[in-house]
Amino acid sequence: MDETTLFPPIEPSNFDLIVVGTGLPESIIAAAASAAGKTVLHLDPNPFYGTHSASLPLDDFISFLRSHSESPSLQVQTSDDDDVSIPLATRPLYSNLEINLHSSEPLENSNKFTLDLGAPCAFLCADAMIDLILKTGINQYMEFKSVDSSFVSGGAGKLESVPDSRSAIFKTRSLLGPEKYQLMNFFKHVQGILENGSEEDMEIPFVDFLTKRGLSQKLKSIILYTIAWADYDQGKLEFCKDVITTRSGINRLALYHSSIGRFSNANGAIIYPIYGQGELSQAFCRRAAVKGCIYVLRMPVISVLMDKDGRTYQGVRLASGQELSSTLLILAPSFTIPKSLPPGVEVTNSNHKSPSNAEGKVARGICIAKNSVKPEAANCLVFFPPRSLYPEQITSVRVLQLSSNVGVCPSKTFVTYLSAVCDDSVEGKKLLNAAINALFHIAVSSSSENNEIDNLREHAEEKPCLLWSALYIQDLTKFHGAFNSIKFTPMPDEHLHYDDILDATEKLFKELFPNEDFFATTSTSDEQHLDGNTELDP
Repeated sequence: MDETTLFPPIEPSNFDLIVVGTGLPESIIAAAASAAGKTVLHLDPNPFYGTHSASLPLDDFISFLRSHSESPSLQVQTSDDDDVSIPLATRPLYSNLEINLHSSEPLENSNKFTLDLGAPCAFLCADAMIDLILKTGINQYMEFKSVDSSFVSGGAGKLESVPDSRSAIFKTRSLLGPEKYQLMNFFKHVQGILENGSEEDMEIPFVDFLTKRGLSQKLKSIILYTIAWADYDQGKLEFCKDVITTRSGINRLALYHSSIGRFSNANGAIIYPIYGQGELSQAFCRRAAVKGCIYVLRMPVISVLMDKDGRTYQGVRLASGQELSSTLLILAPSFTIPKSLPPGVEVTNSNHKSPSNAEGKVARGICIAKNSVKPEAANCLVFFPPRSLYPEQITSVRVLQLSSNVGVCPSKTFVTYLSAVCDDSVEGKKLLNAAINALFHIAVSSSSENNEIDNLREHAEEKPCLLWSALYIQDLTKFHGAFNSIKFTPMPDEHLHYDDILDATEKLFKELFPNEDFFATTSTSDEQHLDGNTELDP
């Protein structure tokens, strides 16, 4: 018997908003709508929270990726009351999944690993997502650990500490005395701009601003790719798809530096949630439930109901057979509505658009090893700026290593996430494999795609031995429109931070509810209560 038949009918059967999928954008919207007094039903066909933002056991992680790499088939039916029923299907958002066991022995305690689907991702202590976590009070459902160290590739596979603060500049051995003085003066200059304003052109490329300040190529690379977190090679503006302006660059430096020391027991600027990024989606779901949102997992939505002319959204039909109505519908990005319907059924709404085309790709990788990429570091970030792995590299490769103290892996093991923006799977996997070969010793490997990085294999005995790895390509989708009453949420993006996802989610909420606050400001007493719960685990 299908487990969906075991569910009793959902009551009530009419809602202001139905949300399908419990990923981060969907969960935030459900929580915000519930806080605004709307009746919300939140459904997920999966037995877990998080959808594409989930943190999953290793076997479930692999199964999810495989199931979302298959192409759907679509049919259009007519219900008994002559309303059009358009079956809802998933579309493939992952591809080129490659899993390798780099040891002759099975991976020990594989059931004790919890892996993030959209990694690497972390929080700057002063970013907008942390502010929202505190504003909504969901920090009471989460715990965090500090990511204490950041490193940058210094060439030939050597990792150097990132001098991202005054104390780090004094301690680093990777800079000469004049470079330390130059970097310190630059940070002081930026602080002066923030405090007093500047007559300089803030719309010129940030790399030009750095050049005007006389910074060396090494210092420019550190600022652009390890602090401002640029994706593309800013030194080749004619080919750069995302040029950072001086205004944006200075704002990013300000955010980074204001994150250092915000919490007394976070040593650096960056924190990570214990048990994985999926905890964030779950926390917003819990807040929505407190405000009256109804949750049903393991319940697929099999079709969207339109009126007989295909003009107006009416509701959804569940796998249990029940039909529910709502004014608005939110769909996770893996769902799709057909663009063309059979003869006699015409969709006339000019806003009809399903997010069928990806807006770029990001290559993601996960590595499991028994030792840290840096002996002194448990949880750390590693950056491979453009051209640091091979001459043709035009995008950064970002790496986040996590240890057992964040509850994502067994003791004496480390999980390392990698990501890079790419145009296709060949380029994406070349980037990740180059970084993996720079970081790890691979005892058993099915193939090597990058002959260029053979020189990075020196001193392999000093690198941690790779036990297991997974590489895959994820589509990036950012379009939010569909029918007037149906919206799609975006996929996890290419960034280390959540700023763009949060901005898109707030914009989507405002499209749905233009007269409502996106989480109304709490009272003073509430804010004092929240402040008392922001302290992180040491």
